[in-house]
Amino acid sequence: VTLSCFDCVKQTVQSHGVKGLYRGLSSLLYGSIPKAAVRFGVFEFLSNKMRDEDGKLDSTRGLICGLGAGVAEAVVVVCPMETIKVKFIHDQTSANPKYRGFFHGVREIVRTQGLKGTYQGLTATVLKQGSNQAIRFFVMTSLRNWYKGDNPNKSINPLLTGVFGAIAGAASVFGNTPLDVIKTRMQGLEAHKYKNTVDCAIKIMRHEGPAAFYKGTIPRLGRVCLDVAIVFVIYEEVVKVLNMVWKTD
Repeated sequence: VTLSCFDCVKQTVQSHGVKGLYRGLSSLLYGSIPKAAVRFGVFEFLSNKMRDEDGKLDSTRGLICGLGAGVAEAVVVVCPMETIKVKFIHDQTSANPKYRGFFHGVREIVRTQGLKGTYQGLTATVLKQGSNQAIRFFVMTSLRNWYKGDNPNKSINPLLTGVFGAIAGAASVFGNTPLDVIKTRMQGLEAHKYKNTVDCAIKIMRHEGPAAFYKGTIPRLGRVCLDVAIVFVIYEEVVKVLNMVWKTD
């Protein structure tokens, strides 16, 4: 799998140059900031409501808050942005690309398919993002509580936060890669082949076997672990700063 990953990178660079590795980047960037804002905003809102009298959030409640955050980001940001991103990547690798850029592509998708065209695979996206964030926040909350023990005010070094984040990211990869595969199929240019999310899962299993649900696990593992580690470090440090400069009762 690792060799095929490197071969994919090699062939992409040979055919399209280094720029070919960054296809779909613009739509990804446009969605990253609002996605993080919705995810952590909803998590903070829910976790503040669910903490006990000592201000502690147990792992089960962390899972529920993570699930809520994942569902919110899926509906508000992730589904339309991921649909657009996947369509862009598939379009640019076709023989005759029809999208000239991000905004032109969005206009064409909405013009030809309506707003519904940006919400393909909503069920799969909600399942994927909900389970994704539930797993990550459950693992992160569990590791934080384990490290702090009986001292809720014990500070956590950013490096350790990064390690915890990487572990949480790895857990989410192994836990929901099948849902990610289904989501990508439901949002691609060939989504018309599938009646719904369940039909997509059945056809993948029937025609490609169970291994198809874990395609791309290794490259995704490296990307997600680093991504989640960085995001959680930034999140924790921003919260520390906000708690110092914006005191609330």
